[in-house]
Amino acid sequence: MYVAGMITAVWLGILTSISPCPLATNIAAISYIGRQFTSARHVVLSGIVYAVGRMITYSVIGGIVVWGVLSIPGVSNFLQHYMNRILGPLLILIGMILLELFHINLPGLAAGEKTRSIADKGGITGAGLLGIIFALSFCPVSAALFFGSLIPLSIQNGSAVMYPLLYGAGTALPVIIFAFIIALGARSAASAFDSLKGFESWTRKLTGLIFILVGIYLSLKYIFGVPLNF
Repeated sequence: MYVAGMITAVWLGILTSISPCPLATNIAAISYIGRQFTSARHVVLSGIVYAVGRMITYSVIGGIVVWGVLSIPGVSNFLQHYMNRILGPLLILIGMILLELFHINLPGLAAGEKTRSIADKGGITGAGLLGIIFALSFCPVSAALFFGSLIPLSIQNGSAVMYPLLYGAGTALPVIIFAFIIALGARSAASAFDSLKGFESWTRKLTGLIFILVGIYLSLKYIFGVPLNF
């Protein structure tokens, strides 16, 4: 179950990374890396530092939320008894968001020109700064996946750091891959992100459908008591 949860955390991160809003930030990161560095070693290193920035940010946020919830005895006991009942409707809601059956407005922390200028002066360290800032730039889909799916998964498995860390790695995976492509000489790698749009659409919809089906299953079994043993 723990391994399955780890795989799920990485997949949620990958799905987040190719969603429209995070995809735009990853394109910006690729543009930054491609513009700032000519050395193949520096390009790869900056991609890794960017990933580390995202991983640390999600780990800190996830750790604070999960530890905060689990450290409150009443909340912890409540979740132990009712987590599966909560997950059912929650997964259905997240699935509906992924299928774009309705939209939510969520203010995010955008990386403005000042942030970009600071990153530009920071070299490889600037890539890590971009990773941190972009990780904080939650949009509806990324917020739904992180707070609505990953955090409950972390709470259920008592993983305050590992799952958010793997989620962060998943969100930065495309940047690392394209950093290697840039290092190999494909300077137009940023434009290749466009090919991910079609892939993002069907993977997001497939994941949304799976979430709804699993949510219906959990709701029927743990809320309505329907004996489902398959």
